[in-house]
Amino acid sequence: MLTLGDIFNAFGIEHSLSGSFPISEFVIDSRRASTNSLFIALPGEHVNGHDYVLDAFNRGSTYAIIDKKIETGIDLLDLRTHPMDFSQITEGQPLCLLVDNSLIALQKIASYWRKKFNTRVVGITGSVGKSSTKDLIASVLSRRFITLKSQGNMNNEIGLPLSILNLRPEHEFAVLEMGFYVPGEIKLLCDIAKPQIGVITNIDVVHAERAGSQEAIVRGKTELVQALPPAPNGVAILNYDDPFVKNMAASTKAKIFYYGFSPKADLWADEIEGLGLEGIRCQLHYKAEKLLVKAPLIGRHSVYTLLRAASVALIEGMSWEWIIYALQSSKVQLRLSTVKTTNGALLIDDTYNASPASTLAALNLLNDLEGRKVAVLGDMLELGPYEKQGHEKVGIRAAEVADEIVLVGECSKIALDAAKNAGFNTHKLHWFQTPEEAAEFLQNSLKEGDTTLVKGSHSMHMDRIVSALEEKC
Repeated sequence: MLTLGDIFNAFGIEHSLSGSFPISEFVIDSRRASTNSLFIALPGEHVNGHDYVLDAFNRGSTYAIIDKKIETGIDLLDLRTHPMDFSQITEGQPLCLLVDNSLIALQKIASYWRKKFNTRVVGITGSVGKSSTKDLIASVLSRRFITLKSQGNMNNEIGLPLSILNLRPEHEFAVLEMGFYVPGEIKLLCDIAKPQIGVITNIDVVHAERAGSQEAIVRGKTELVQALPPAPNGVAILNYDDPFVKNMAASTKAKIFYYGFSPKADLWADEIEGLGLEGIRCQLHYKAEKLLVKAPLIGRHSVYTLLRAASVALIEGMSWEWIIYALQSSKVQLRLSTVKTTNGALLIDDTYNASPASTLAALNLLNDLEGRKVAVLGDMLELGPYEKQGHEKVGIRAAEVADEIVLVGECSKIALDAAKNAGFNTHKLHWFQTPEEAAEFLQNSLKEGDTTLVKGSHSMHMDRIVSALEEKC
């Protein structure tokens, strides 16, 4: 368990504390504060953590890191000044710790804490599939090793350090997701996490509006393999089927392990069969071995997720017997879920987010399912210069797969035109400004036996469609 002494050590401050001064956890939301927790006051888009320091103390926090002086009535220790007087600090005494920058302080403490352990760290990045890959890798490794994984989408400059601060001496592996908006971000995360294994999923145009271009996205994701130690300790697990990812091999001194559908990859799959909502089946090839595996992962694209998890397990010496068992018995929860409406229609709720690649994958899943197929698609945002191209691809694929298409949002007009140009029946093609309007239409048009995919960027609020249909159909 981390202690107040560890905080001082992270800042290079000599101290002579008598007592354990335990810190149970680090929190950035005062509502999650508990006994002996440390609250980190961070500025946010809508609120500033410094306004909630007293609330954190009232809920049990013993310490708080702040980067500006505030009136709390709590004793203050300025970590920016040397030497310090530790004689008045007693165990359990509420204390504010003043630093230059609270976020940098969090990252510095996490970096210090990471270096205390021999834990093998798996870093995962890519445009699509990071979270499901993280969850499946952690699920497989945990069958043989004590494994920590980052929770939810804690994959940025705040979330990753908080995940690392959950490391304990017994952890043999840590599986950490690494998000990306701009070049330099993943390098920062790697400087903190020190991964030995890097897994790259794919390169799409997600967040291109912020990153600037697909080339900038490639440079940003490449930072993970650049940060890996040389072989044999460092291993880069790369998607052979994605040329952007495949070419990252030239940017690292780590060992290269390729996965994909090509026989030229180290681990590859064929005879892929989508079983709808029952999962997937495929044959894996590794060296001279062939193994048939069925896994409860939804959609043919999930074979890539399976390959990534198996690749890490093989690199770390797990036997095929353990790997197959772990894959087949995995309880990994995908972000999409299914909802039955009262009139018998099936809704596939994949409304968490959307990019061209993930939407095409969802449409491919819809294609594998039974019934009249309805694609309900909202705008894919933050695509920057790839907005037109991305929506056109989705419109064309929707026209190939769906019996009826419902589109929501301004950008989706591009997909509408693409579906028309592909020859889709215009009487079965509908466009709405808002999800509420689309929901009203679907309430009157869906019927028993329909299979309906609902997907769009998070801020399009496509989940409102699911809620409306589930409640009223």
